[in-house]
Amino acid sequence: MAGERTAISVRLCRDPHAFAELRPEWDELQRRCATATPFQSHAWLHSWWLSYGARGLLRIVLVRRDGQLIAAAPLMLVHRPMPLLVQMGGAISDFSDILVDDEHAQCAIKALERGLHRAARLAVIDLREVRPGAAAERLYESWTGARRRLADSVCLELPAAPIDELVKRLSTSRAQRIRAKLRKIDALKIEDYTVPGHEVPDAVRHLLRLHELQWRGRGITAEHLRPRFSEHLVRATRWMVRDGDAALTEFRLDGEVVAANVALQSGHLTGGYLYGAHPELRERKVDVTTMLLRHDANLAASTGRRVLSLLRGNEPYKNHWRPQSVVNQRLLLAPAALEPALWLRASQAGWRGRAAGAVNTRFPAAREWRVRLNDWRAALRN
Repeated sequence: MAGERTAISVRLCRDPHAFAELRPEWDELQRRCATATPFQSHAWLHSWWLSYGARGLLRIVLVRRDGQLIAAAPLMLVHRPMPLLVQMGGAISDFSDILVDDEHAQCAIKALERGLHRAARLAVIDLREVRPGAAAERLYESWTGARRRLADSVCLELPAAPIDELVKRLSTSRAQRIRAKLRKIDALKIEDYTVPGHEVPDAVRHLLRLHELQWRGRGITAEHLRPRFSEHLVRATRWMVRDGDAALTEFRLDGEVVAANVALQSGHLTGGYLYGAHPELRERKVDVTTMLLRHDANLAASTGRRVLSLLRGNEPYKNHWRPQSVVNQRLLLAPAALEPALWLRASQAGWRGRAAGAVNTRFPAAREWRVRLNDWRAALRN
C-alpha cells in the first residue's frame, strides 16, 4: 500500500551458534546473489569457522528488509599485524565476497555500509581475493570513507563447455596431442564414480592421502597435511554434496581408486578445488590434469554453469587451454578517521615503497599512528 515504510535492520552477529542457525536463509540469500561463488556458501564458511575460527572474533554484519535477509558480510577480527576485519574462509578459499540480494542491491549496500562503519570503528576492513564483478565491488564504489584497491591472485577461466568444444580452442598440433591423451585414458578404462553423500568422509580422506602421495618430495602445501584442513574439507564437502554445491569424483582403474577430485559449484561457476592422484598414473603416462579437466568441463556444461574456473594459479599446464586471465582484487576499506592506518595496511600488503612514501607525504603524523595501533588492539580486546 502507498505510504507503507520498509523496515531495514542492521545487526552484528558475534555468536557462532547464531551463525550456524542462519543456514536456511543464508542459502536463500546466496541463490539471490548472482555473483556468489561456492566459497560464500554457508556450508563452506561455517565448516571453515569450526576448524579455523577463534572464540570472540566472529563479526558478521547482517541486513534485513522486513525481516528477510538481504545482505551479509562474513568477517572476523584479527589483531595482527594491526586491528583488521578480514574475510571468513581464509587462505584456503580462492574467492571472497559479501552477499547481496540482487533485487534489493541498492538499499542492501547502503545498509551494509552503515553496519560496516560501526563494526570497523577501530579496524581496517581487508577483503582478499575478490573476483571482478563481485558484490564487494559495489560496496567499494559506494564506500564513503577511506578505500584502496590492490591486485591479488591471478585466476584462469574457461567457458563452461564440453571437452570437445574446449579442444577446438587449441592449435591443431596441441589438439591432436590432447585427443591422444584422452584416447589413452579411455583405453585404460579408467572409470568415473560420483561419490554419494554417505561415502564422502572416507572418500575425502582417501583423496587427501592420494594428494600427499602425489606431492611427496615435491613441495606440497603444508596446510593440506594438517588435521584441521582435513576436518574442514570432509565436513564442508559432505554438506555441499548434500546441497548440490559440490561433486566428489573417484577415478577407478581395475576397481582401485587411483585419483579423486572435489569440484565446487555456485550459480554460474564450477571450479576444481583439490585432487589427489596415485604416482602410478604418472608412471603409466596418464595425463591426470587432462583427465580431471574433461570431467570438470563436462560437469560444468551439463549443469548449466557459464564458467569453468581453474581457480588461483598461473601454472603452465593451465595456460595450454588458452584460458582468460582474471585478476582478483584486494579491497581495503576504513572509516575516514582511520585513513592513515589503511595506507599503512596497503604498504604492508605489497606496495611498501610507494604506499609508505605516500603515508609519510600525506600524513606527517604517520609515526604517531603506528604507535596508536597498539592502543587500538587494547581497545578491541576490551
